[in-house]
Amino acid sequence: MTDNDISFGVHAVQALLESHPDQIMEIWFQKGRRGSRLEKLIEQARETGIPVKFVDRERIDRKADGVHQGVVALVRAAKVYRENDLYSLLDNLDQPPFLLILDSVTDPHNLGACMRSADAAGVQAVIVARDKSAPLNSIARKVACGAAENVPLITVTNLARTMRELQERGVWLIGAAGEASSNIYSTDLNGPMAIVMGAEGKGLRRLTREHCDALVHIPMVGSVSSLNVSVATGICLFEALRQRTQH
Repeated sequence: MTDNDISFGVHAVQALLESHPDQIMEIWFQKGRRGSRLEKLIEQARETGIPVKFVDRERIDRKADGVHQGVVALVRAAKVYRENDLYSLLDNLDQPPFLLILDSVTDPHNLGACMRSADAAGVQAVIVARDKSAPLNSIARKVACGAAENVPLITVTNLARTMRELQERGVWLIGAAGEASSNIYSTDLNGPMAIVMGAEGKGLRRLTREHCDALVHIPMVGSVSSLNVSVATGICLFEALRQRTQH
């Protein structure tokens, strides 16, 4: 098994068990570790017919690169989506596209958190550049808490080209930039639309920024000058959701 083939931590494994048990091949539990949450997971796994193993902590430590809480699920590798999958998805939507584009988000924790917010907000796909993104590894999947199995993560070779092709399909691209004059809350986020978020600290790359139809900022009144990219992504996505569901 590679790092991409595991999910660990009580919450992440439970989310997988409840939403996509077919993705789980086997679950390892730490020998001698007890607790109601673990006992519930063991019971759920057995009821679902998923093989359960009890192994030494050292073996789980080697498998999970993070806080595993005594449980690791061996899962089928995350499906890899490419450009063609994006256009196939768009062709088959029965509602206006609502997408998230992440530009150079290279921290798997942030990627996982963004995917979790995307899933909760009803985003149909998350788009990243193949060479400028964190991998959908076990850490990202743990933070995503099942969202990685619900929302396609589409990797593209050339982000700017994909943005142009989305525009040709009538998708409006809204980029988040701290220096933008427009306010996210006063911007129309209805219709075919993608929110475009840049890496923490650096923001959107110049070419990505130039391909956006509009730039918006999140109003802030405190002393901090910027937000974590996953927090900012959640704010933008849920403002879009608010607007898109109030009609």
